[in-house]
Amino acid sequence: MAAAKPLGGIERQPRGFGVVLIVAATVPALWYAWAIYSDFALGSRYLGSDPIKAAEHAYGAWTLRALLATLAITPLRRLTGWNWLAKHRRALGLYAFSYGVLHLLVWAIIDVQLIIDDLVGWDVVQTDLLKRPFITIGMLALLLMLPLAVTSTKGMIKRLGKSWVKLHRLVYVVAVLGLIHFFMAVKLDWREPLVYALILTALLGWRVVDARRRTT
Repeated sequence: MAAAKPLGGIERQPRGFGVVLIVAATVPALWYAWAIYSDFALGSRYLGSDPIKAAEHAYGAWTLRALLATLAITPLRRLTGWNWLAKHRRALGLYAFSYGVLHLLVWAIIDVQLIIDDLVGWDVVQTDLLKRPFITIGMLALLLMLPLAVTSTKGMIKRLGKSWVKLHRLVYVVAVLGLIHFFMAVKLDWREPLVYALILTALLGWRVVDARRRTT
């Protein structure tokens, strides 16, 4: 039986798609870095009355967006036939990890001033960890992303073989932990994390249905 044609006849990656993807994933990181600097150093108001929290939230939200984009690659490939999307999955995963690191750095260095003032910073960290368990959950999610980032090279994929696939299933755990972290952090206004939760449910649900279809 002949293979189905890709949606829209797009068999190959459109010219410039890779550049657009890199720009779209990188610009938010640069923009919020500039905005927080400008708000503190130049007196602008790009991030509102609490630029630190705004930057923390933005980097955390982009972590989830990049994670969901990574998980969306396989369903999109299967549904559209655009197999060229697969080569961007690793880059999106690394962007998710990078945004997670930025989220942590803004909290640790600017918010609780962990490095600027070790004594005060560690006290605040201990208080935050005890009173706000969602921080521990967020740290666990980022910690689980570390082996995924380290083993994302072609050499590690070849070296680990089937174990690589099993290891990278941790991305599902990371996404769930990230959402729990977000729900607990916002406390009352669940609209944004709820949107991400619905998208994640759809992506995971598709995988369950696809796996059952393949075994029947």
